[in-house]
Amino acid sequence: MKQRKGLLIILDGLGDRPIKEFGGKTPLEYANTPNMDKLAKVGILGQQDPIKPGQPAGSDTAHLSIFGYDPYKVYRGRGFLEALGAGLDLNEDDLAFRVNFATIENGIITDRRAGRISTEEAHELAKAIQENVRIPVDFIFTGATGHRAVLVLRGMAKGYRVGENDPHEAGRPPHPFSWEDEESKKVAEILEEFVRKAQEVLDKHPINEKRRKEGKPVANYLLIRGAGTYPDIPMKFTEQWKVKAAGVIAVSLVKGVARAIGFDVYTPEGATGEYNTDEMAKARKAVELLKDYDFVFLHFKPTDAAGHDNNPRLKVEMIEKADRMIGYIIEHINLDETVIAITGDHSTPCEVMNHSGDPVPLLIAGGGVRPDETQAFGERECMRGGLGRIKGHDIVPIMMDLMNRSEKFGA
Repeated sequence: MKQRKGLLIILDGLGDRPIKEFGGKTPLEYANTPNMDKLAKVGILGQQDPIKPGQPAGSDTAHLSIFGYDPYKVYRGRGFLEALGAGLDLNEDDLAFRVNFATIENGIITDRRAGRISTEEAHELAKAIQENVRIPVDFIFTGATGHRAVLVLRGMAKGYRVGENDPHEAGRPPHPFSWEDEESKKVAEILEEFVRKAQEVLDKHPINEKRRKEGKPVANYLLIRGAGTYPDIPMKFTEQWKVKAAGVIAVSLVKGVARAIGFDVYTPEGATGEYNTDEMAKARKAVELLKDYDFVFLHFKPTDAAGHDNNPRLKVEMIEKADRMIGYIIEHINLDETVIAITGDHSTPCEVMNHSGDPVPLLIAGGGVRPDETQAFGERECMRGGLGRIKGHDIVPIMMDLMNRSEKFGA
């Protein structure tokens, strides 16, 4: 039996709740999505809980679960995945953290994302810190995507039980770093020193001088969280399913997950993970990769950012942008020979401004899928779709079966 290709498209933070100004529709239901609706008419819909019903999922744990791994067993913290995604080669003795460039005024965090500074600005600021800060251990500090960065403390993995300084909301002072044992106490002390010295570098950096003159939030502080060590991956995705797999990804965290499970990772020029991302560059790259790879994963970030920013109309705009990307893809592949799944890694409702435990819309089309009677891709249509409500870790096995790549269990 001929084997098919697979394409998994994750629109980050896709799910939402009814919006009053949209007449009670969600952003996905309100958006003009002719291409996803076209796939819905020839495919099957459902809902998926990335981890379990009612459990808000981080992007890291959600992606691990969707790719078939139990996050409660393999997850060792987000920082290490961010570092892998930033292209760093790490070992089991390293301790990694995710970092936000933030704005602090009179000891109070006024913006946790420093006005969403650009990736270019973040990388230049990170370079200045790497070159000018000295602490008692070897470290790597590098910009990631947008306002994010990565910190790696070499040889400090035993101190992973350290807390964070991120208050997780503006208008509050940063937390002191907490610790649980002597090793993590050492790490906490090192982090306090690192943050203090980094702030001295950031305060006088030309980028922040320019931002001050322009009235923009300055990136003059570091919020550090997500201590992580090497994830416990029992078997690579590529080994488990015997496929050659690739990802089209701009966001460091998701790149890290993909690298950890055996994917080759590509970031086409113009793909930023931000609102200005070039969705067509991603579409073209996905089509290109499907010629040489068995399984392609395409990640689209801005839908999540709009939810965090409580901007329903911008979320609609980003969903429509994703739909154009999907339209290009389905015009340039053979749906009879390709299985496409479209979903999110979690819901990010605008009213919550964070991840929630709401189920996420799911669409599977192409190949030999049995279509249901649904006519459009949206939360309510997904509620009555033929897939029902499944777990995130069920998605890939369903795809692989439709791709004729599953093995029979039993005689």
